[in-house]
Amino acid sequence: MHYEKHFTLAEARDALTVVVPMLQEIVDLKQKLTAKGYDVYRHQYLGGSGPNGQKFFPDEMEYLVTLVQKIHSMTIEIKDLETGLIDFPHLRTNGEEVYLCYRLGEPSIVAWHTIEGGFGARRSLEEL
Repeated sequence: MHYEKHFTLAEARDALTVVVPMLQEIVDLKQKLTAKGYDVYRHQYLGGSGPNGQKFFPDEMEYLVTLVQKIHSMTIEIKDLETGLIDFPHLRTNGEEVYLCYRLGEPSIVAWHTIEGGFGARRSLEEL
């Protein structure tokens, strides 16, 4: 098993009420930082040698990190900062560990995929 905690579908859907506003903020912060020329993955301005030449990160980056840490502390995996893609660890009735998958803008959790499969391998919840 990759995870100690697993969400039921109902628990994951309930968590969305807290997580979706944070996801929206993360997506917005990522866009703002990109527009300023800041690479959130390398933690530096594009073409720069350090965080910003003054040894500190932009306020938006600090807040983005705080939000990511809050979501991770809930045992939810963030897969894409630009689209708000997240995965909830889940156990199928056959004992297989999979992810319940949600992307910002979807009405709810509507798909799942194997741990190895990723977004491209999403399947309908009817197949869960």
